[in-house]
Amino acid sequence: MDYPEIIHHGARDGVTGSCHQLHIDEHQSLLIDCGLFQGAETSGDGRNGADRLAVEFSLKGIRALVATHVHIDHVGRIPYLMAAGFKGPILCSEPSAKLLPIVLEDAFKLGISRDQQQVERFISQVSKRLVPLPYKTWFTLIDEPWMLCRIRLQRAGHILGSAYVECDLHNRHSAEKHLVVFSGDLGAPHAPLLPPPQSPRRADTLVMESTYGNRVHQDRRSRRARLESAITRALQDKGTVLIPAFSIGRTQELLYELEDIIHRSKSVQAALKRIEPQPDWPELPVILDSPLASRFTRVYRSLQPYWDVEAHKRLQSGRKPLGFEQLLTIDSHHEHLKTVHHLADTARPAIVIAGSGMCSSGRIVNYLKAMLNDARHNVLFVGYQARGTAGNAIQTHGPSGGYVELDGERIDIRAGIETIGGYSAHADQQDLLNFVTRMQQWPSRIRLIHGEAQAKQVLAEKIRGLYDERGLEVLIE
Repeated sequence: MDYPEIIHHGARDGVTGSCHQLHIDEHQSLLIDCGLFQGAETSGDGRNGADRLAVEFSLKGIRALVATHVHIDHVGRIPYLMAAGFKGPILCSEPSAKLLPIVLEDAFKLGISRDQQQVERFISQVSKRLVPLPYKTWFTLIDEPWMLCRIRLQRAGHILGSAYVECDLHNRHSAEKHLVVFSGDLGAPHAPLLPPPQSPRRADTLVMESTYGNRVHQDRRSRRARLESAITRALQDKGTVLIPAFSIGRTQELLYELEDIIHRSKSVQAALKRIEPQPDWPELPVILDSPLASRFTRVYRSLQPYWDVEAHKRLQSGRKPLGFEQLLTIDSHHEHLKTVHHLADTARPAIVIAGSGMCSSGRIVNYLKAMLNDARHNVLFVGYQARGTAGNAIQTHGPSGGYVELDGERIDIRAGIETIGGYSAHADQQDLLNFVTRMQQWPSRIRLIHGEAQAKQVLAEKIRGLYDERGLEVLIE
């Protein structure tokens, strides 16, 4: 085996389960992410993930785990990794170190045990392993007579705390140097709260995600206006707007933009009402029905130093982007059920944001079971729906009056179904190409991961076209 060598234990045949092992030499390696498989990628028939939870690769010689960010498809198998015997440090950005214990507590409860003593013992072990790293700072992982290995985290712009990883390897025996960059999940420009990612200066090998390698997003700069228009249309049906959202990242972006819509509406409400009926935005309840999302939102508020310039301007003007007056949070299961029944019975205009984002579990399922067959209500998708999930089925079959199975129950879809673009937290094709071409020294080898087959193939051809006669090896994993 030639070193460095990379083995992919996940995100090879889809967009979940990210887990990549960088073999530094014959005896030492580094693990980048260890995530859950989701949707149709959980198993051959897409029905369960039990056969893809186990950590089946050898842990011998793994010096550390680096978590690029805290989405479950990148960190959800950490409990199983530790159960398999991994005892090394977990390196991540400083914001991720605040968020990761919350994510892993939830993953542990859902997948292993709800016994509080076991949960607390596990989280204590995780906390002891965490090594928070500041951005833009080299961290020496290995410093031995024959090998130097340093890593550095840079902002990836995907969610708060997300990072791409630079691995600088120096073989002191052969004097060979090699810089490997793992993109993690890259964000796109114009995301709320986050500055856009900046390309590294150089890379020898780039391991890059390709989720949207065959697509260009709708203009993100106009997405707030599209969100407002979509909600305005939905509310004309005199019912509730359900927005399935991931607890971390997407939910906070939605709250940020809803606060902006409400803030702007206060100055133009009267003028607009003279032209056509408009929602009474300042009085419209925005219901966050997800204890997990509420916890993340509180942590997001505490991490304001990592927000971007625009968000800081809003704070300085006295606004509360993630804690505005109309925002109602629901924690208890009893209050959740009361809210579902109240909104289903009365169809009172409201916006409900609830997890999970792909509608396969969580509180959104109760709302959907109660409201999908009522034409007064609407479901608004603002995120990717993986194959095999209930969200994908609703998105696909809802507009044509189809049905979906939820908890074994067939639900006819009469509610309005709409999807708006520009809300993906992932870079699109052009952003991915820019990540490569804005390097001062382009990679000589690019390995495409974390994408469907077509997305990887299209992106590979685009990259090859940019390189002209330059030496390049593009590997589709």
